[in-house]
Amino acid sequence: MPQIQVGMGRIRYFSMVLGELGEMLIFISPLTLLPLPIAAIFREWDMLLPLASVPALFFLSGFFLNYLPRKKQDVRFSAALCSVALVWLAFAVISCIPFMFVLDLSFTDAMFESMAGWTGTGFSLLKNLDTIPESLLFWRTYMQWVGGLAVISLALTTAFRSDLDTSPLFKAERKAERILPSVIANGKEIWAVYILLTVISAGLIMMSRVPLWDALNLAISAISTGGFIPKTGGLLSYNNPLLELFLIPVMIFGSTPFTLYYMTYRRKAVSFFSDEQVRLLFIFLIFGTLIVVADLIFLADFATKEAVRQGVFMTTAAISTTGFQNGNPHLYPSVTVVFLTMLVFIGGASGSTAGGIRLSRIALGYRGIIWWFRRTFVSSRVLVPFKYQKKTIPVEVAEPELSKSMLVIILSVITVFLATVIVLQEHITSLGLTDLIFDIVSALSSCGISSGYVNPTMPLLSKWVFIVVMWVGRLEVIPVFVLLAGLIRGSD
Repeated sequence: MPQIQVGMGRIRYFSMVLGELGEMLIFISPLTLLPLPIAAIFREWDMLLPLASVPALFFLSGFFLNYLPRKKQDVRFSAALCSVALVWLAFAVISCIPFMFVLDLSFTDAMFESMAGWTGTGFSLLKNLDTIPESLLFWRTYMQWVGGLAVISLALTTAFRSDLDTSPLFKAERKAERILPSVIANGKEIWAVYILLTVISAGLIMMSRVPLWDALNLAISAISTGGFIPKTGGLLSYNNPLLELFLIPVMIFGSTPFTLYYMTYRRKAVSFFSDEQVRLLFIFLIFGTLIVVADLIFLADFATKEAVRQGVFMTTAAISTTGFQNGNPHLYPSVTVVFLTMLVFIGGASGSTAGGIRLSRIALGYRGIIWWFRRTFVSSRVLVPFKYQKKTIPVEVAEPELSKSMLVIILSVITVFLATVIVLQEHITSLGLTDLIFDIVSALSSCGISSGYVNPTMPLLSKWVFIVVMWVGRLEVIPVFVLLAGLIRGSD
């Protein structure tokens, strides 16, 4: 009898999860129609059916899941997290169809490409981009753009559940657990800001004399901190230092909290540098650039001009987790690769399109350590306040928030360790361990800068390890572990 009750509870729980998944798929389906007019503009008529299959399958699968029998009740936060973990898998599975039918890719390679797209990771297994239809190249970049907006929405919803958050934005959403639809639907200003920043970025990139179509693709990729390039050979194929210079501020735009842009959009006075994450971002940018440039000059014998060119750009791409690169980390000193790995692991700000463990957790962790030491050296009867964002936070709020942040960091490190061990067990690579770990951390942080391990000839198991790591990392680990726990335990 208890086993039957547990089984029924698990069925009810996952009916709720799949119902939420269905609503998300229906909601996202109209957004995936945009590549169709692109195909018409370029007269790529044979692309219409493969591209149309994506929104059609999104809608049909969502419609079916949405009508599964379930109780009309408030959605548990754990169920919402499970549905978010599943929706990114569904995004990738459905979106790989055009790659399979048009490019004749295997399911694994197509899944790798679409997962890299939706997670905003710049990794790619495609060989010759110059022969691929323009509408399909746009589709892979557009996935990064929509995925970036979805990540902002996820970050906003989970942040506003936290008692550390003091922002008035979307306060009404605290009672609703419908993570993607609720925030995107009620946050039209965020949409407007995102589109406006993309247009501004495209205009900025065009100042480097890049054609309009390329500028639009690069802007979409950069503002979403994705990293896909529409040309074989990546960014270096443009041979345009001015383009690299103009991409730097766009990458910074994408890794800055979008709530600040929102407040500016609403014509409220906002000092960007009053935000702790922005200050941290520029601290890492400035000091990171100095360290990388010095390493390239003194340890790798780079010419000063080239060291500055690569050092500034690669440091920005690393901390913003954008997959653009104008150099090869495999050619850098090991200590420089380790330092860039740290920057990629940290990533950009919460509430931005950037990946990584996020600057908010670094700030919170630092203040938590100071708070812990201060409490160690005083009497247990003395109340030491915990301060965050210039506000005093109660102990009963601060301790669980610190614990959750540390949990994400610990689980992220464990994920990198397990992925590295699995890859090494299967594949003894000619690259050093430092380079392999760099690529795995790059996958976890939705970055895509590669030292050379990720390539079309990598073993099948390695491809799937990277697919899973990209999925886990983009969702900041917790939703995937909640999903696994739900599959194992069910719902009590």
